[in-house]
Amino acid sequence: MSRREGLASARAALALVTDDFRAFDVRPGGLGDVSGTRSGPAAPRDDGPLGWAGYGQALARARDRTGEQEAVVCGTGRVGEVQAVLISFDFGFLGGSLGQGTGDLLELAHVRARALGLPVVSLIATGGSRMQEGMRALSQLHRVARQSALTRAEGLAQVAVVRDPATGGGWATLGAGADVVLALPGAQVGFAGSRVRPADADPAAYSAEGQLAAGHVDGIVAPEELRTAVGRWLGLLTRPAAGPARPPAALGDARLPASGWAAVRGARAARRPRADAYLDAHFGVREELSGDRCGGVDAGVRCGFGERSGRTVAYAAQLGTPTRPSGFRTVARLIRLAGRLGTPVLTLVDTPGAANDAAAERAGAGPAIAECFAAVAESPVPVTTLVIGQGGSGGALALAAPGRTWVTPDSYFSVIGPEWAAAILKRAPAEVPRTADELRVRPQDLVALGVVEGIVGTEPPPAEVP
Repeated sequence: MSRREGLASARAALALVTDDFRAFDVRPGGLGDVSGTRSGPAAPRDDGPLGWAGYGQALARARDRTGEQEAVVCGTGRVGEVQAVLISFDFGFLGGSLGQGTGDLLELAHVRARALGLPVVSLIATGGSRMQEGMRALSQLHRVARQSALTRAEGLAQVAVVRDPATGGGWATLGAGADVVLALPGAQVGFAGSRVRPADADPAAYSAEGQLAAGHVDGIVAPEELRTAVGRWLGLLTRPAAGPARPPAALGDARLPASGWAAVRGARAARRPRADAYLDAHFGVREELSGDRCGGVDAGVRCGFGERSGRTVAYAAQLGTPTRPSGFRTVARLIRLAGRLGTPVLTLVDTPGAANDAAAERAGAGPAIAECFAAVAESPVPVTTLVIGQGGSGGALALAAPGRTWVTPDSYFSVIGPEWAAAILKRAPAEVPRTADELRVRPQDLVALGVVEGIVGTEPPPAEVP
């Protein structure tokens, strides 16, 4: 048996993440009785709602071959330190296809997750909807989408692991609709299955690696590392910190700049600590989200969840480059997910401004920035901001929390870059330093203007009262 064939089994996939899986009891009257939902799995000789000749026999063979009653197995198990509801597809059961019986079990899994208050982990290997049941099978996607939405509304995390293959409706609901999406290396991932794609389609677009590059997958994890990765994610997503996040202590030069131009030059200095240094110093463990789920990834933005003092804070950090539309959308995605999970957010601002090239405009720079502003404004959890370097115009302000923004001594915040301000005022390049002074961009100026709460030193501010 090949490695791929071994991982096609639902039970083999479950064994990658847990040692104590317990399937739900789906007997009539059992804990997971689904008889009152719609109908359970078809009888072995039932040819289904279409009367598809031989379908009942195919079901019987699939059950004999896999030892499962349907294409999914659902139950509970501990992953790392967190108990979760687990859903695992068996690709050997009619290609892991979704039929009405599959829909019953998937609905059961989410109903039980909400009743128990547990996160959901889906181990997906499917070729799509079961054609022998026609539109009855396809309509199961409505049920799956509704149950996922109800679970999301309860503030319960959903993690998907896409195996090989993960295509069709299973990918487009349980997979792509999850809060965090992990993929096995080389997995075939895409809405279109291998037999229904255009003949000239680029196969890389349908791979886990291609989906990661396009911002639709958060990470690629080897099978032997899956238990650790999923357990770490579940721990971070289920233990939110109480109250607002505290801004980190400053890591750079503690001296305040004497002039506006000195503040700008200090924030632009190559030696100044960047976001990665702050994140590494502030969090003991962290995991990153990747991509905006709209086809874009901004390498100049980091978003994820980190552990501090045993509790989780979500973070969004700019890395000192112009932020692209995909970066703003990824930040908005992070803040909204944190809001659903009740996790406070820390943003680290460091950008000369929003990207302003033609590609950025075509990608929707304005709408993306608006989406980020809205995510901060609407957030049901507190957002805390620390400006650690350049605070360039609206591209920086979009990540800043009104009433809860601090600055480091080696940072600045400005309505516009001093060079651009001088150009607009038709001043000579030699007058840029004077313009920077007039803009009052120094940390101490920002405090005096009342636009930030204070300047963070080598010790963080005292904890706030929630």
